[in-house]
Amino acid sequence: MSSAPEQEAVKGARALGRIRSGGTAAERNGGRGRRVRPAPTRPVRPGAPTPLGARFRVGPDGVAGTNFALWAGGAEAVELCLFDADGTETRCPLTELTHEIWHGFVPGVRPGQRYGYRVHGRWDPWTGARFNPAKLLLDPYARAVDAGAGGAGGDYGTLPPEVYGHVRDWPQQHVADTVRDDRDSAPFVPKGVVVHDDAPDDEWADDRRPKTPWADSVIYELHVRGFTMRHPDVPEPLRGTYAGLGHPAAVEHLVRLGVTAVELMPVHQFAHEDHLLRRGLRNYWGYNSIGYFAPHAAYAASGTTGQQVGEFRRMVRALHEAGIEVILDVVYNHTAEADQLGPTLSLKGIDNRGYYRLQDDARRYADYTGCGNTLHVVRPHVLRLITDSLRYWVTEMGVDGFRFDLAAALARSFHDVDMLSPFLAVIAQDPVLRRVKLIAEPWDVGSGGYQVGAFPPLWTEWNDRYRDAVRDFWRGALPDVRDLGYRLSGSSDLYAWGGRRPYASVNYVTAHDGFTLRDLVSYGRKHNEANGEGNRDGSADNRSWNCGAEGETDDEDVRALRRRQLRNLLTTLLLSTGVPMLLAGDEMGRTQRGNNNAYCQDNETGWVDWGLHEDPGWRELLALASRLIALRHRHPVLRRRAFFSGRPHSADGLRDLAWFTARGTEMTPADWYAPAATLGMYLSGRDIPGRDERGAQVTDDSFLAVLHAADRPVDFRLPGPPWAEAYEVVVDTAREDQREAPGTVLAAGTAVPVGARTALLLKAVPAAG
Repeated sequence: MSSAPEQEAVKGARALGRIRSGGTAAERNGGRGRRVRPAPTRPVRPGAPTPLGARFRVGPDGVAGTNFALWAGGAEAVELCLFDADGTETRCPLTELTHEIWHGFVPGVRPGQRYGYRVHGRWDPWTGARFNPAKLLLDPYARAVDAGAGGAGGDYGTLPPEVYGHVRDWPQQHVADTVRDDRDSAPFVPKGVVVHDDAPDDEWADDRRPKTPWADSVIYELHVRGFTMRHPDVPEPLRGTYAGLGHPAAVEHLVRLGVTAVELMPVHQFAHEDHLLRRGLRNYWGYNSIGYFAPHAAYAASGTTGQQVGEFRRMVRALHEAGIEVILDVVYNHTAEADQLGPTLSLKGIDNRGYYRLQDDARRYADYTGCGNTLHVVRPHVLRLITDSLRYWVTEMGVDGFRFDLAAALARSFHDVDMLSPFLAVIAQDPVLRRVKLIAEPWDVGSGGYQVGAFPPLWTEWNDRYRDAVRDFWRGALPDVRDLGYRLSGSSDLYAWGGRRPYASVNYVTAHDGFTLRDLVSYGRKHNEANGEGNRDGSADNRSWNCGAEGETDDEDVRALRRRQLRNLLTTLLLSTGVPMLLAGDEMGRTQRGNNNAYCQDNETGWVDWGLHEDPGWRELLALASRLIALRHRHPVLRRRAFFSGRPHSADGLRDLAWFTARGTEMTPADWYAPAATLGMYLSGRDIPGRDERGAQVTDDSFLAVLHAADRPVDFRLPGPPWAEAYEVVVDTAREDQREAPGTVLAAGTAVPVGARTALLLKAVPAAG
């Protein structure tokens, strides 16, 4: 029940709405004299309610055209709006309604046609109804989007007031969202583009997916634009585009590094937030989706009226030819329409109550994402939108998997996170989606949203407990090594249930959200002033250590220590059981100058700096990363498909996993609980579960990893038989030159000097006989 002042405001709002609905056509079209052809000027045949979206086809009578179908459950009428090159709009009423889907076939409409919808219905925000036919709406199933001149703020210093369904400047701000704005938004919003459904044979038919097993995967998280914007060997017109990422110069770096998959930060069409535009910034990361089927148009070098689809496919094919899979970071938990004060671009105007979770006060949105709204995935049509989108990217765009942003929000049934939710159930039985790589960011911002370790089989998860434990160990902040032991060996405490495997854990030390690896060892606190939010944004819990100086320094001792810490972190990550994920540029010392939330830094702060190749110190880091990944690929003991048992598998007492103190003795329960800065981890290659393709038992070399995080050296005594007779040094992070293995052989029982803050990897020389 609204209060008396609110009721009075609503009366005034309705009166204003009646006034604004009158006037001349030019006034109703935003006062810009834009031409609108009276409807109907095109014949609209009944068409079909499926598939949803705009599909070009040739009818049985040989007439070519496009079938349009839009789910709009609470609508009273729907108009299809077609736009000529000069912006002239033709409105075609869709009169056919089947199971809440409005549909029609329009002869003569071909690929390249720009279009949108106007949806009529009740304006009653108090009950969640926000229909407003003055607002042109983007088709949720649009395969391509043309942002045009502006594109919801693309060329403006702010979002124009016309893109809001309510009067943004209504003097009574507490009820501003209840006052309908009848100005036309068409000149200012992105429009869908009709595309061919099938790719030409020369683009796609010969594509071969790498199908890399999870256990063999090494993921590289990158931003399509930021990865190539500064790459000197990518032609300038292609930098920052899908074509740029598919260019041989970009692909060659990925191949040389040895990664098996790229995880692309969001490439769904997204929009910029008004608060960023007002500060002269833009959304760079792209976690603000508005089109779940359309490749983001700004990343296309070839054009935005459908060409971006083919360009994206060619990029995927180029990566596949190099043996690299493509994983998309997808944002199905919320959209760019934000809360009740946000713009009306698509779903909010199609059926606000049908697409979004609303509070008991239906004016307002349930927000489990921190972005103003949450999609109501329990509803069948919303679930269909998401799964149709996922299948499209797999079957028609060639991608190999998905990382789901704030996946816990998708797993909420009504309020609580539910691992038997409709979303997870549908994914589990879908014949297409259950076969691709599925990665959960296993949390959201709502109550009970932290779900690390809780997702069902088929899913892997970003493991932030791995991140935190490794960061804390190398900065000397772990009280003991119990948690580190679990993280290094695959996090069995989180994932050894329900048939899950060690590769359920995506191990990472850094990701797009937070410090880069170099900044992690160079800054003790965040420096986000350039974001314009008073350094209040971004996490203050970075678990970083600046090695004695804040930011860049000329102190060579500090610089050398930082480089060693980077080698330690990379070595730990790439030797750990699970699936390692690298952040683009970390392998060569990329910095964001202490900005741990560069979501709006579409500039050199957020882009990969390829000039680091010229610095010998960073070339050595790249060499180490490449060598560690190659080592991982060669040795199955480093990419196990089953958890360690820790039990003897032979009469000599050798176990598949053993832990050692610096004294060379096996860890006791007391050792696990005692403060320690040194840990030895022995991985046996003799007892690897599983067989190769010919059915033979898999065997490998055995390794001893020694991690020492103290600021003073330690003598580490090498364990003798049955573990080994001797050990060969493979990696020593105390060395600057990492292009070749040291090759030093040490007898078992030797007390090996391990430098301060150093990681060693040694290959076991087996006992004779």
